[in-house]
Amino acid sequence: MTDTTLTPTTSETPASAPKQPKSLYALDDLTRKRNAAEKRFKAYGITAIGIGLFFLVVLAYAIISEGIPAFTKTVVEVDFTLTQEQFDKAEGTLFKTKAYEGIFIEALKGQLEESGVSVPFDAATIERIVGKPGGTIRSFFQANPEQLGQPVRFELAAASRVDGYMNGRVTRDNMTDSRFLMKADLDLVDTLVEASVIKTVFNWNFITGADSGVDNPGGAGIGAAVIGSFFMMLVVLFLSLPIGVAASIYLEEFAPQNKFTDLIEVNISNLAAVPSIVFGILGLAVFIQFMHLPQSAPLVGGLVLTLMTLPTIIISTRASLKAVPPSIRDAALGVGASKMQAIFHHVLPLAMPGILTGTIIGLAQALGETAPLLLIGMVGFVARGYPDGFVDGFIEPNSAMPAQIYTWAARADFAFYEKAWGGIIVLLIFLLTMNILAVLLRRRFERRW
Repeated sequence: MTDTTLTPTTSETPASAPKQPKSLYALDDLTRKRNAAEKRFKAYGITAIGIGLFFLVVLAYAIISEGIPAFTKTVVEVDFTLTQEQFDKAEGTLFKTKAYEGIFIEALKGQLEESGVSVPFDAATIERIVGKPGGTIRSFFQANPEQLGQPVRFELAAASRVDGYMNGRVTRDNMTDSRFLMKADLDLVDTLVEASVIKTVFNWNFITGADSGVDNPGGAGIGAAVIGSFFMMLVVLFLSLPIGVAASIYLEEFAPQNKFTDLIEVNISNLAAVPSIVFGILGLAVFIQFMHLPQSAPLVGGLVLTLMTLPTIIISTRASLKAVPPSIRDAALGVGASKMQAIFHHVLPLAMPGILTGTIIGLAQALGETAPLLLIGMVGFVARGYPDGFVDGFIEPNSAMPAQIYTWAARADFAFYEKAWGGIIVLLIFLLTMNILAVLLRRRFERRW
């Protein structure tokens, strides 16, 4: 028997190598998609912010560039001395203001000759450039007879078209001859500018004055409308803040949860979205036609804006009260405080920053409303001056800044458009001031828990 050694023919399979752990820095396809989506979202957000900032800059530039001319005015400065003899002679004529205009023209010619300028002009040209100065001169010397024989400098406002020529609104190319200004008059205007007779100065009357007639845009001011808005905001503040806060505290802390309170809450939310003109109709029907309160008075305007502002204040105050942790209430009740004490001594002080912020934002919204004020008659032309006293400021007819701006924008003369843009600048300054005040008050009263 032959020994045969059988050699195994099975091939030896190598043991599989252990799987290498995946690197934390390696990105799979899903992670790459998520990162790409995040980058796209950031790009969308940055683009949206950039577009918003672009339009904000364009809006600010348009308001400032169009409104700055309202803060300047063109004046004609003439120095002359009116003697007692000239005064008596002018007062003895039939057309007295015409006589004073002749004296003014002679004084202007003399001032130009002293400057080495000689240019012919007549009374009609002067009337188109500076209006009719005779009445102003006569009124001054009648009120100040001691100035007779003394050198007096008269600063007379130039016509609106001359003012437009000085600030670039009117040019020789875009103007046509009219009874208001002739192209040939611009030669005299240029001459007077070179002689420092016509100047551009700051228009204080725009800040402190009242509205003027449709034929006198240079004399229009927004000061009386600012006073009207101030008295309206006083009414809104002293009515809407206590009523709104008291209603919010009751609804949030004391009112039972039933269908009646649910109905009240729904109505408050709906009133916050009602157009402002509806409140104007309500104020016209209730406060003027039914209660017979004085029309066009800041008191009525304040009452209408109070109704419009109350839902905003109630909603913001309730949100501030809800934001106070329940543990504050529980801790106060746990040490023996009554529910009233817990609310007014602990919860309300902590909610005060949000309450003040909501109140000031509501006031700022009311400050810019126009439609309700127009319905109750607070239009621009009713504001003829400042009120005689503090109480009269509430009941005398007056206007408000938004209504005054609307009135100027509705007039045909382009010079009133500049006044409207300038009024928008003043209104925005007030709104920015109120919002800055809201931020400061929030930081002042803010507490951390």
